[in-house]
Order: sequence, then C-alpha cells, then structure tokens
Amino acid sequence: MTARNNGVAVSFEFFPPTTESMETTLWESIQHLSVLEPRFVSVTYGADGSTRERTHNAVSRILGETGLTAAPHLTCVGASRAEVDDIAREYWDMGVRHLVALRGDPPRGCGGYEPHTDGYAYAADLVEGLRKVADFDITVAAYPEVHPEAKTAPDDLDNLKRKLDAGASRAITQFFFDVELYLRFRDRAARAGIDARIVPGILPITRFPQLQHFAEQCGASVPEWLKDRFDGLEDDADTRKLIAASVAIEQVAQLRKEGVDEFHFYTLNRYELTYAICHAIGVRPRKVA
Repeated sequence: MTARNNGVAVSFEFFPPTTESMETTLWESIQHLSVLEPRFVSVTYGADGSTRERTHNAVSRILGETGLTAAPHLTCVGASRAEVDDIAREYWDMGVRHLVALRGDPPRGCGGYEPHTDGYAYAADLVEGLRKVADFDITVAAYPEVHPEAKTAPDDLDNLKRKLDAGASRAITQFFFDVELYLRFRDRAARAGIDARIVPGILPITRFPQLQHFAEQCGASVPEWLKDRFDGLEDDADTRKLIAASVAIEQVAQLRKEGVDEFHFYTLNRYELTYAICHAIGVRPRKVA
C-alpha cells in the first residue's frame, strides 16, 4: 500500500503507554496512521527521564513491527552527557536515524530549569553533541508565541537559530490555533536568516479542558472564538469531535493556502481526528490494484 499524499508530508507524535489498555490504544493508532506513510513518528520522553525505558520499548517495537521511521525524543534533563550519548548510541545501534532534541522541562516541584552538572545545558548543546555521536537527522522545537522562559522574542529566535546551526535539520512548532501567529513567526525566522523548514505542530482537540491545561503549561494562547465553539459541549462528546475536526481542517487548509506542505500532529495516541484531518487535505492510503 502506498499513500496518495497530494504533495503534503505528515509526521505524528505519540507518547509511551503506562498501562496495558493504553498500549492497546497506542498500537491501534499506529496501525491506523501508518498507512498514511508519515515522514516519521516521534515518541516523547518524560521530563525527568521517567519514561526512558517505556520510550525505548515503544521505539523498539515500532522499528521491529512496522516500516515506520521512529524518532525518539531526547532531552537534557536528569542525565550527564555520557549517559545521553550512550542512549543515542544505543538508538543508533537499534536502527534509529532520526531524533527529536529538546532541552526538556524540570520534574514537577523542582522549580525552574537547572542544567545537569555534567550534562548538556541546552538544546543547542544537545544537538551539537548528538551530531558528534552519529549522523542523526535531528528535529528541534520552535515557538510561534515565544518560549515561556525566553526573555524576548528575538532571544527566542536566536536560540532556534543556534539549534539549527548546531546541526538540526528542521524545527517543529508548539501547537497554535491562530494561523497568523505561525505566518508572522515564519516571516521573522526568514528575516533572521533561518532557511530550515519550520513545520507547524497541529493539536487536534479531544477534550477542551485538557487543551487549556496544555496551553497554560507551554504559553500557547487559546482564542476566544475557539472557546466559544466548544462552549456548552462538556457532555456532548460526539459534537465535540465534529467541532474539533472542523477547527483543525480549517486551520490546516489555511496553512496550505500559505504554501505549507508539511504538518506534525500531536495525536495524544488517538488516531481518529488526525486521520480525518489528513484525509481532508489529501493525505490518504491507496490500495494496490
């Protein structure tokens, strides 16, 4: 089976499961989305390294049971340079060629971020180190609304440039809902001399309170028009799904009109909305005749 992608590339993010039922849900989602032949699928990594083994296991199974390109996340938090390098070498030996390199967030209750004494201090340092370990294809993060800890927007953009100059191939943005935020960010990046691909991160909305929590954590804004669309639907899951699909399809369609031809979906380990959005923009499986 080959995908008919309408000139659009996609990638999907998953998180490692913690229970047997979540494992079932994850693999059901991977199986449904794999037919769309994503450029890669990323697997997240706990802030304090708490999901390290589960991430490794999920990546190992993806490599062993699918034809997908697995891209595990690696962070600077809670590990020395030597430990991170060892993990990277192990991934390379498993067949991993793509990584998502992030600074990472401190464990809950630990206050602000403090670099590990013997570790990589920031994402740019991590990228540089990983490129010395092996010839990885590395993706980093970008923030259309500025990273919550950045002093200014120009400082945040400088940090993105450092990550790319250190050897990253592309950046994926934090999720957003106002398309103009992404377009203005893309323009600012171009003026700053950044010519790497900046892939918009798309978050299909499964539960609105969960979205608001995510947004508060990462500094993303939730427009009033979006709040209004979900108002009163707390006990109406079917209508919420219809609204969520229409919001995301409209967002992606607007980005397509602006020349965007690659999207990264934060699936939350659910395939239904992501599959529907991909179908709407022409990313579809095609059966062999």
